[in-house]
Amino acid sequence: MEPADRGAAAKQYMEMPMIGLPMYHAVWIPEALEELIDSLCAIRTQVHAQLKGLARDAGLTDAQTDVLWRLSRDPDMTARRLAGRLQCDASTATAMIDRLEKRGLARRVPHPTDRRAKLIQPPEGCTLRDRAIQYTTEHSPLARLDRESRLSLHALLHAVLDGTRPTGQPAPGQDNHEEEQQ
Repeated sequence: MEPADRGAAAKQYMEMPMIGLPMYHAVWIPEALEELIDSLCAIRTQVHAQLKGLARDAGLTDAQTDVLWRLSRDPDMTARRLAGRLQCDASTATAMIDRLEKRGLARRVPHPTDRRAKLIQPPEGCTLRDRAIQYTTEHSPLARLDRESRLSLHALLHAVLDGTRPTGQPAPGQDNHEEEQQ
């Protein structure tokens, strides 16, 4: 699609009438997307504040707490992968790993298939990491959702991140209102 066509399509999209359609049947309007993004940012802010408090209590920086969280979620973490996840230089990630390693909160072990790389892992029984995970998961705004709602949200968020659609969902902009009436 040419840039001029995209501009016309965006203008047409923004001018679409929404009257009379329930939100779940409607094509997303910019205001609804803005509200969704605002909600996601608010959730991130709440979770970040919780982690920041735990980090402060443990004498860690926010970034070090973020590293611990990511190490607990990925047993195959390398310094390069960590730098990508943190969106920082490899040297910055290495410096953070060094500081955590000095405190006994991370360790480097040989990579099983790449002799040039090391896996970065939290030590077994890392109580600080375990406490951060437990506190955050128990007090997260998402903990207010029931299990089924959390699983649905998880699937939707993965679909957004992966660029896929959950099974049974209509394509973006496709209205399944007629199917539901039958």
